[in-house]
Amino acid sequence: MSVQKEIDIIMDYGDPAVTGGVSVFDKAFDDKFYYSGDDLGAVYAPDKTVFRLWAPTASEAKVVFYASWNSQPLEERTMVRAAHGTWLLEAPGDYHGIYYTYKVKVGADWNEAADPYAKAVGVNGDRAVVLDLGRTDPERWTGEKPPLASPVDAVIYELHIRDLSIHPDSGVIHQGKFLGLAESGTRGPGGIPTGLDYIAGLGVTHVQLLPIYDYSTQSVDETKLDRPHYNWGYDPKNYNVPEGSYATDPYNPVSRITELKRCIQALHDRGMRVIMDVVYNHVYDGYLVNFTKLVPGYYLRYNPDGTFSNGSFCGNECASERPMMSKFIVDSVLHWVREYHIDGFRFDLMGLLDVDTMKEIRRRLDDIDPSILMIGEGWNMDTVLPNERRAHQGNARQMPGIAHFNDGIRDAVKGDTFIFGSKGFVSRGSGLEDGVKRGVVGGIRYGGTIEQFAEEPTQNVNYVECHDNHTLWDKLALSSGGETEEERRRMHRLGSAIVLTGQGIAFIHAGQEFMRTKNGVENSYKSSVEINRLDWERCAARQNDVLYMASLIKLRKSHPAFRLRTAQEIREHLYFESAPDHAIAYTLRNHAGGDPDLHLYVLYNANPEPVTLNLPDLGAWEVHYGSEFVRKLNGTSLEVHGLGMVVLNITE
Repeated sequence: MSVQKEIDIIMDYGDPAVTGGVSVFDKAFDDKFYYSGDDLGAVYAPDKTVFRLWAPTASEAKVVFYASWNSQPLEERTMVRAAHGTWLLEAPGDYHGIYYTYKVKVGADWNEAADPYAKAVGVNGDRAVVLDLGRTDPERWTGEKPPLASPVDAVIYELHIRDLSIHPDSGVIHQGKFLGLAESGTRGPGGIPTGLDYIAGLGVTHVQLLPIYDYSTQSVDETKLDRPHYNWGYDPKNYNVPEGSYATDPYNPVSRITELKRCIQALHDRGMRVIMDVVYNHVYDGYLVNFTKLVPGYYLRYNPDGTFSNGSFCGNECASERPMMSKFIVDSVLHWVREYHIDGFRFDLMGLLDVDTMKEIRRRLDDIDPSILMIGEGWNMDTVLPNERRAHQGNARQMPGIAHFNDGIRDAVKGDTFIFGSKGFVSRGSGLEDGVKRGVVGGIRYGGTIEQFAEEPTQNVNYVECHDNHTLWDKLALSSGGETEEERRRMHRLGSAIVLTGQGIAFIHAGQEFMRTKNGVENSYKSSVEINRLDWERCAARQNDVLYMASLIKLRKSHPAFRLRTAQEIREHLYFESAPDHAIAYTLRNHAGGDPDLHLYVLYNANPEPVTLNLPDLGAWEVHYGSEFVRKLNGTSLEVHGLGMVVLNITE
């Protein structure tokens, strides 16, 4: 069947008589057919498996059983209509390891699709698999996780599974796989630690993994992994199943599940929590995705002319405001927490999701573990969802406990992300001091012009680079190419220092610590492995920079003053001090946040020439960090030379 023919079939929204004349697009449809049960999908037991499918517009429904991912059907069994638009089949016997799909008759046509609630799939994810998930647990699977007292204690390290270990000198056996991140004792060029040991050595608290759910075959074909392949994975296919290309055997439905669990356990054992990058704002193909085949017209958003709303720029958007789509998202998040012990979620294009769904996720996670993080891209995208319902930065105060990436400090520090030649604070751009200060105070309403979106610092994520757009090093090459490499290195270090000493949640990109470069490629989502991989040779050559990042993380961890819990604490303890252009100075006073030091003085200096600053007369200042930049410290006068960060302290 041609793709166009398949599209024509699934866009038949069904016979109105089946739904009692209620259109799939009407609010009355939700009132009539919302199903609140927790048993959607295949519920396994050794003596039977119960299948429940939500498909109100179908006039008939069947479960099709298969022996493997590519075999002919073993049999089809008819489902019976049940409550609130669901269909039910009880299959006696042990179905562990059996493949299945659903077939529904919508209008005059039959559509076949994988179960949206599938917890396991075959290679390339076109067929679901019934599994006893208890048999997928690794030998060591404790459920214990490192402590986290507050979101602002988090130092997040964003990583792509394949990037970490695919370099030929990574020293990792299972290169590009979940198990590659679980290996300890790996060494690279010059004997440097790599992989898990390396990340643990940095001192980060969380590893954020780019998409690890099952993503589209259009990106990576799991049957052709012997050929060059790469993708970030922002094209969801099966939301509740790990991606097969990261498993040692994508043909074995158990492999990807057990190996991801081993990876997560290894990170937990080394004192790091795990954040999952989730993409509930769009699907890989609005026509071919299982949602559309099973209930055409329901799960995605449409413009008045019938075309897909496309605020994601990926062809479609998920209609998170519709109750059964919202329920699916909430159920999916809870599945990853319960089954995989996930500690946090980064929501891609969160501004396309609705406020109520995000709040419901937060509420349900709080019932399980309030320390589970929720962070997201709060960009205000162009969508048919009304502005007041969008989970973007402008509505942050409606969503306590949910943090937004702070693009304001990102662009103030390094220059406008989308104007490649623009300079930022670290590269001596003009008039950017207030933009940096807004992030330094955690995005809160601090006073005067220092105000952003956050009600509390726990709603703010400070960063200067991530997987998107140019790395900081590549951005500086574009905007400050006339500077020496050493000067750009100092700019880069200063950018990282601002992130690690600012209020809120700190976020760094894998490789940022050794000035990661993608050779100028801005959007490397499907670039070559050579562009995207962590370059362990570069890491070995820049060990001083790696140690600098580790020292910043240690500095942050050792001083609660950099991790104040509330906006009120920040307003009470953080004072901006006088400083010349291209410099920012502030104090954290009176044992801020229970800090062991009485006062801290922080200077971000982007001036290459010597600068003298007046210090507040609070006692005897001493150099605590950045002594290489200090020429003279005398009473209430500080003279510095060179671009970088200096921290002074008064112990008592």
